[in-house]
Amino acid sequence: MNGERLLLLRIRCLWEGFSIVFASKTATVGLAIVLFWVFVAVFAPALTPYTPTEQDWRACNKGPSRAHILGTDELGRDLWSRLMYGARIVLVVLPVSDHFWIPGGTALWGVFASLILGATLGLISGYHGGWIDETVMRLLDAMMSIPIILLYLIIVASIGASAVNVVIAIAIVGTPGIARLVRSLTLDIRTREYIRAAETRGESPWYIMFVEILPNARGPIIIDAMLRVGYAIFAMGTLGFLGLGLPPPSPDWGSMVAKGREFILAGSPWAALWPSIAIASLVVGLNLLADGLREESMRYL
Repeated sequence: MNGERLLLLRIRCLWEGFSIVFASKTATVGLAIVLFWVFVAVFAPALTPYTPTEQDWRACNKGPSRAHILGTDELGRDLWSRLMYGARIVLVVLPVSDHFWIPGGTALWGVFASLILGATLGLISGYHGGWIDETVMRLLDAMMSIPIILLYLIIVASIGASAVNVVIAIAIVGTPGIARLVRSLTLDIRTREYIRAAETRGESPWYIMFVEILPNARGPIIIDAMLRVGYAIFAMGTLGFLGLGLPPPSPDWGSMVAKGREFILAGSPWAALWPSIAIASLVVGLNLLADGLREESMRYL
């Protein structure tokens, strides 16, 4: 019986979460955009007869046609297949090497790593206070004083361009902002009565931080994480455009824009147009979803 009640409770919580999304038109539109890209990323092999590196030398820099619905790039590669497989790298799989992939997109892993680092630092700083708080915050402030794009360039140029190194860069750049958010939430939650009760029971600081404080701060953190996934996707596009993203011939959206812009004045804008729209639509979708959830969650406060 207890197992059945627990299952029903989880289903109810899941349904309440979805109801919050569908209660907001903004969040619903954002979710639809994000789910579209997740769908094409997951089912990419079934949605196109081409691989992202397959070349058709008879159709270089061609516009949309029956054979290539979005056209081709300068090497005759199908743009639709490259967009879909590029979405896979962003949202579905992380290429660790040429023959080894792990579930979870590059942007998602980067944000997840920054959440772990930032939440840990923010909890420690906000709960303990004193010299620990001052030391951690001043170090993070020093990182935040560096322009974000410049910090990305410094990190990736130092450790090399690869999917794993892009994850590392996203994690490092995103950590200060998450740490400051978690710290501010911790400063408020640590004054609550149930925290005092846990301290009276003799619970360890780590238990209080990760079992008592962090779950009660998850709402703002989840919404902030959605926004950061959009920022990470935009950062991946920027790094790819500058030649510091995924190495060729990976279907990196940013590098596709960089290559395609060379042929815009020649009358072939497709190779730059479609990946630009892909980046913009996915980032906008994530932002709409996060904004809608934030608006709806404020109504319950």
